[in-house]
Amino acid sequence: MSTIAVIGVTGYVGGHITAEALRRGHDVMGISRTTTPDSRPGLTFMSGSIADPALVRTVAERSSTLVVAVHAAVDDTTSLAQLVPSLLETVGDFGTRIGFVGGAGSLLVSPDGPRLVDTPDFPPAFQATAKALIEVLEALKSSNSSADWFYVSPAAGFGAFAPGEPTGNYRTSDNILLIDAEGNSFISGADYAVAFLDEIEKPTHHRQAFGVAY
Repeated sequence: MSTIAVIGVTGYVGGHITAEALRRGHDVMGISRTTTPDSRPGLTFMSGSIADPALVRTVAERSSTLVVAVHAAVDDTTSLAQLVPSLLETVGDFGTRIGFVGGAGSLLVSPDGPRLVDTPDFPPAFQATAKALIEVLEALKSSNSSADWFYVSPAAGFGAFAPGEPTGNYRTSDNILLIDAEGNSFISGADYAVAFLDEIEKPTHHRQAFGVAY
């Protein structure tokens, strides 16, 4: 098994990805600005921020995959999109793969568009976060780095407000929002993590974004 670094280990998505990685027998380096003791076998904690180049370099050197599961606004002065060039440069130095927890806003509601974030019913409260995550994706796509990255967009109904239940099932799409037979777009935190770990263990999306939902 490999060593996976999860920046944002104490968050909703980072926590699910960490749990799934440990379940599969991987070692996990969990990074958070505020850590809490956790004695699960295979999990070690480091305190720090993704905005710290020295920390990122350390975890990139020690892991085969670096998972970015943090808010698109890292702090009051730095956005995640601004950090993309340095993150790609660092992981590229060590041949480490980097995976980003994305948002549903970048997905198209039909092959001809528009993006979900541009639809009239998109909740105003989530607009800023959605657009900030789109900026992350745009920064990745425009980069000249040869580093291997992937960006996983969840379904429209995804988050701590609707955790759902683990099923072990999911579907993927390149850039189209997936909906079920009733017109719902949903994925549980546990099954999003399954899709994320499947991509880590058997990479199929190199320098690509993709969506996951039921």
